[in-house]
Amino acid sequence: MIQLLRGIFRNASRHAGAAKHCLSLKNRPMPRASISTGPQQEHGNFYEFRTYYIQPHLNAAFLKLTNEKIHLRTAHSELVGYWSVEYGGLNQVFHIWKYDSYAQRASVRAALAQDPSWIEQYISKAMPMLSTQDNEVTYLVPWSKIQKPPKDGGVFELATFQMKPGGPAVWGKVFQAAVGTHMGSGYAHSVGVFHSEFGPLNQVHVLWWYESADQRAAMRQKAHGDARVVAAVRESAAYLVSQKNKLMFPCTFSPIK
Repeated sequence: MIQLLRGIFRNASRHAGAAKHCLSLKNRPMPRASISTGPQQEHGNFYEFRTYYIQPHLNAAFLKLTNEKIHLRTAHSELVGYWSVEYGGLNQVFHIWKYDSYAQRASVRAALAQDPSWIEQYISKAMPMLSTQDNEVTYLVPWSKIQKPPKDGGVFELATFQMKPGGPAVWGKVFQAAVGTHMGSGYAHSVGVFHSEFGPLNQVHVLWWYESADQRAAMRQKAHGDARVVAAVRESAAYLVSQKNKLMFPCTFSPIK
């Protein structure tokens, strides 16, 4: 009986020690994970990408109406650019709007909903012309800024890169090197480089400008023979999942053209 009691006390003592150890671990400050997707934005500005898909037989009518009534929309917020897609998508327009904050965008949308001129003269007529709409929220990458082309006219290429998960902390430096090599060598003019925030994640968009579609073709051929460009692109391609592009013409009312 005495031996049995001693065994019970020994087991109780062991369990108490284990419990004390668990409580000690529980109360111990846990190491904090440091997760970063790269350099953080220094301001709240963001850019909304909007793509409208127009019914084919109404494409010309939509562009004419928008040209006549776009001032009703730009009275509320800043339009960066508005383009008609020529290659890489039919019967599409692509436009970029700048906002200082999400609160400002919400305020703008609320004001538009109460603007009778906007609704009666544009929205009520334009919406039936569309088959669908899409949008995406993007930020300029920290090392890029909006740079207008050296002259009006020309063509714009929106190149979209679907990168591997992890954000700029994983692929930012090599992607910057690839873009910088193209720009530094004079093969293209970058209007801006954007990273997705809402919409498909881990996407990077580069908006390029060329004097013409033929000039773009000539520059591409020349760049493919440049060892510096080839090396930079090959390194960034290790983080690439897929890519696509569109060639676009600026509308007459586009601020960037």
